[in-house]
Formats: sequence, structure tokens, C-alpha cells
Amino acid sequence: MLRIVTLFTLLLSFTTSTMAADKIKVMHLNGQSNKYHSWKGTGDAINQHLKSADIFEVDVVTSPAGGEDMGKFSPKFSDCDVIVLNYDGAEWSEKTKKAFVKYVRNGGGVVTIHGANNSFAYWSEFNEIIGLGGWGGPGLYDPPLYQGEADKQASRNEDWGPRVYWQGCGLVHDDSPGSTKHPPKHDFIITNRTPDHPIMHGLPEMWLQSHDEVYSDLRGPGKNLTILATAYADQKLKNASPHNEPMLFTVSYGKGRVFQTTLGHVGARDDATVLAVRNVGFITTLQRGVEWAATGDVTQAIPEDFPTAYEATVR
Repeated sequence: MLRIVTLFTLLLSFTTSTMAADKIKVMHLNGQSNKYHSWKGTGDAINQHLKSADIFEVDVVTSPAGGEDMGKFSPKFSDCDVIVLNYDGAEWSEKTKKAFVKYVRNGGGVVTIHGANNSFAYWSEFNEIIGLGGWGGPGLYDPPLYQGEADKQASRNEDWGPRVYWQGCGLVHDDSPGSTKHPPKHDFIITNRTPDHPIMHGLPEMWLQSHDEVYSDLRGPGKNLTILATAYADQKLKNASPHNEPMLFTVSYGKGRVFQTTLGHVGARDDATVLAVRNVGFITTLQRGVEWAATGDVTQAIPEDFPTAYEATVR
């Protein structure tokens, strides 16, 4: 009997380890956010959605808190297939930044979610990796970043590069002055601009996103971009952009694949129950984007409850 139990245990252990080895290894990197976001609320939603896909093995890596010493924060990026960035805060050490750039350049995947594109405004390689970013000035943070550094007091504007939007049938790089903004949260239509891309393949032409922010006039190098989906904000709202703004896009950096979703606002006092991160469109494109960034392909089917242009669906 003992021998049978031991053999069963070994077989179970082998099966479990084999299944884990087959799963995509995700580093969910979090720990800080600016004063308008909750990395904890966003993180809970990310973990739930990646777990439900059943193809990911998620390792949560949490940085020191804002204002604490970041010198020893050194995640082992090479251990994962893709990094999901749910981080917006203090600069990493030069050693950690160099390791991150090397990881992406050599083929590592990266996914940035909503406020993560606010981070590291003065890190040039990061701006190239994410393609476009928003805000980033010291006033976003508590405690403020870059204290005593006179050359790091601006938010992202035309000095960072063009704003990018969709017009007609293609991409526009606009070098006119201005900085990033967004109107108040509201429901809006997402339009699929690249239906042949693995992330977007099979998704409808349009669907409704729930009570979220339309990030507008993002600035950056804007190189090697593929716009996957755009949104047009309600023009009656303050700070509404007159353009179709990129909501989902990819960037190639070296051999690396980067997917950015500007969707998924979770306010500083919110949790993972807010509609923006419960919308099935957000969930599905997050899951598919993480798989694509890791592997270059997407195997997940479109769920039956995916929203339409007339009705949002949430879980």
C-alpha cells in the first residue's frame, strides 16, 4: 500500500510539474502607483483574469513602497516569458533598468496596463519600449518624484515626441504642442483597427467599454507601433479629444513584443470590482495580449459573452 501511494504521489507530482512547465510564465510586477490609481485594486483584477484563462503561471513581484529604498529591488526578468507592468512610481536602479532593457531587446514580452504608461517619464529606453506614454510629472506622486532635479519637473509633452491618433484609414504622427489628458470616465465604443492581428482576430468591429477613461494625446517616440484599437470620446465631455485615440497597440523593440492597453482605470479608492476592469472586452484583450507578448501567437477563443457595440458585458 505504501508503495502504491508513493508511486501515485510521484505521478501526481510529475503531472503537476509538467502542466506548470507548459504554462506561460508571467511576472506581474507591481507595488507603486501614482495618487490617482490603485495598484492593489488593478493587481487583484489582473491576477483573477490571468488565472481564469488557465494558460498562465503568475509570479507576483512587489516593489518597495513609495519613498522606500529601491536600490536592492532587482527582479529576475529572465525567469519569465512576459512581464505585466502594473507599476507607476519611483525609478528603479540603473542595474535593474539595464536588465529590463536587455530582457526586452533579447525577446522578452511586456504588457503595460493603463497607468503603467505614466511611469518612468525620464527613462528614454522605457519610452521607446512602450511607444507612447502619459503624464509622468512629479506632481502625480506622493511623495513627489525627482525632488531637487530641476530638469525633471515637466510631464510628457511635445518634447517627448509626437502624439499619435487614427484618422481615415491610418496612423497620424502629430508634432504640435500639448500634453496628455482624458475626459471623465464614461462608456465608449472601441473600434477594431487591425482585425488580422492575433490579438484582434475574431473580435467584432466595435464593442462597448464600460465606465473608463479615454487616454488622449499620449506622447512618445511612437516608433514601430501597430494600432490595434481606438476610441472616440463623448465630445460633450471636458478634455474630450477630437481624434480617434489609440486604446490598444503593440510595439516591437529589438526582438521583444510589447502590448499596451490604456484601458482599465482603477481609482485610488477603488478595488477590482469597478466596471472598467470587469468588462469582458478588457478581460479578453488583456488575456490575449499577454499570450501574444509571450509567444507571438494567440490560442484563446473569443468568449460567448464578449460585448457588442450596443451592450457592454461585465463579470
